[in-house]
Amino acid sequence: MKQINTVSDGVRAFFETYENATNSYEVENISPLYAESFLFGTPQGAQAVKKEDFLRVLPKRRGFFSTVGLRKTEVASLEETKLDDNYRMVKVGWLMHYEQAAKEPIADENSATYILFSGGHSLQIVMQIDHQDLMKRVRELGLM
Repeated sequence: MKQINTVSDGVRAFFETYENATNSYEVENISPLYAESFLFGTPQGAQAVKKEDFLRVLPKRRGFFSTVGLRKTEVASLEETKLDDNYRMVKVGWLMHYEQAAKEPIADENSATYILFSGGHSLQIVMQIDHQDLMKRVRELGLM
């Protein structure tokens, strides 16, 4: 992690876990980080997603990003806003590292905003807004 603004220890630990889970693509590591249903937004709009459906798509997502050379995703920045006792809004800057044969490595910056619910003793994502279209971005970078 690089530039981290003032964030709570719980949020910092959550996104360290999220970063590791994202890089491993292990469903059992990602599953506890999401609520049973959550809202997922992109530049094209938003939709409600069931966690079980999301987890079924992860192997395909892993395969796609592997073919375009994604090697690692890391948290570059965190900005936390406490909404109330139960909810936190966190804007995350991500750095995605791509490597393909015969090309220079690429470190591409992206961002997403998450609404986390602190039910009991753990945080879970109840809303995720990706601020860019990752498929479009991969094409713009010449990786497809």
